[in-house]
Formats: sequence, C-alpha cells, structure tokens
Amino acid sequence: MTASESSGESARHWVAPELPGVDLLRARYVRRVFIPHTHPTFVIAGITEGVEVFRHRGSLERAGAGGLALINPDVPHTGRAGVPEGWAYGALYPAADVVDAVAAEVIGLRGGAWFADPVVHDPVAVRLVGQVLAAVEERQALAADSLLRIAVARLLRTAGGARPQRVVRDAGARLAARAREELLARMTDPPTLDELARELDTGPFALLRAFRARYGMPPHAWLTDARVRRARELLDVGVRPAEAAVAVGFTDQSHLHRHFHRSVGVAPGAYQRARRAG
Repeated sequence: MTASESSGESARHWVAPELPGVDLLRARYVRRVFIPHTHPTFVIAGITEGVEVFRHRGSLERAGAGGLALINPDVPHTGRAGVPEGWAYGALYPAADVVDAVAAEVIGLRGGAWFADPVVHDPVAVRLVGQVLAAVEERQALAADSLLRIAVARLLRTAGGARPQRVVRDAGARLAARAREELLARMTDPPTLDELARELDTGPFALLRAFRARYGMPPHAWLTDARVRRARELLDVGVRPAEAAVAVGFTDQSHLHRHFHRSVGVAPGAYQRARRAG
C-alpha cells in the first residue's frame, strides 16, 4: 500500500492467483491527475465515494458514487477528481479473453466484447466489484471467480456489445501504423517528429494528424504510454525500477516514477512489491 497522510491518497495495485488474467486496484485520490494513457485490458472501475472526471474519445465523462467507468482495451483516457474531496474506487482489469469468454457463454457473443458506454450508474455492479476485491483479499477463490463473472455478465447485458470491426486502413492509418512501429523499435532512442516524418516521406503536421486520428494521442504521448506499459512488463518479471527505467528509454528512475505514477496511479516500487505479495 502506498499512502500520503497529508493528501489523504492511497492506492494498491496487485494480482492474485484467485483471479488469473485480472489486475486489481483499490484507491482513493484527491489531487492525482492521470495523463492520457491506455490499458491492454478492460477497466471496470466502481466509484464508491466522490466523483471521477475523465476524458474519453473526445468527451469529458463524470462517474460518481454508484457509477462505473468502463474503458475498453487500448482506448486512451485520463482521470482526475471532479469534486474537492476526490474519489474512491475499486477496479478490476480483466484481460480481453476473460471478458470475451463471459460474453460468449452468457450472451452468445462471438468475435470479442466491447463496452458501448464509458459510464453507467449501477450501484449493484459497484458492490459486486467491491465483493470481488474482498473475496480476493480473503483468499476465497471460488467466490472471487464467481462474483467476477456475475459482475462482468451484468455489465455486458446493460452496457456491452460486439467489438467494432476494424475499418480498412486508409493512407493516414497506414502512415500512423508505420510511425508506431518505428517508435516501438526505437523506444530508447526515438527520432524527432521532423526526422520521423522525413523517414516516412510526409510532413510533420500530416504525421501528427494521422497519428492522433489512429491512436487518440500524439506520438510523444503515445511513446510515453508505451514506455510505461513496457516498464510494467519488466517490473512484473522482477526487473528493478532503476533498470526498467533505462531499458524503456526514461532518463532515470525518477523520470519513470513521475510518468508511472501519472499513468498507473502508484509508484513503480510499490507496484512491484504489491504484485510480488499477490
């Protein structure tokens, strides 16, 4: 657990053998501001106190007590308090195959699930999320697994649907994909925007527009998010934070700490310790 008595903030981000393929979070934030970031998993966040405000697909969304923020994999979003006292929530981060399996069994959905609404008001589902976390903390594997499936099934029925079909890539989408591959390959020593544009035989502003349209954020923000996601993978397998920072292209551990905290909500060291304990 990380906590600051002066700010009243606390967070725990962990995994447990009771729920393979699912990350878990309990948190209270007051002044925390999350930069645009993504998750490879779904996000099912049940708000128990206060209000969270987050930008999602160009709109500013509000989720208050009794509501849930529902984020699909790889969709950029932000997060901050919507009231002075902040917000408290419990969250589940199930992998896509976990949600897809429930969707196939419960609503007969094939080809992948998707949440159509980023915010729903459902106090029963919020309680279910809390009960999943409590069951995990009590090492009640049967209860945790059962409650997770009940919660996901309920939300799929009220706010879910089929994952959108990928559109045929136009020239802009193909350009953005090529830029993304270059940034991934050169994560520790990326080119400038001008250099990248020249290498791809386009202009800097054309590249900016294409990349934002395809991935929901400009290249520099996407690269920061990709570095944090890669750092999480390294921390999960035991790489020390200082080594992970350098391996993904951050200047040092403090650089990783700053961006990690603003994307994941906990410090890299606390993240790694909690997951080891889980």
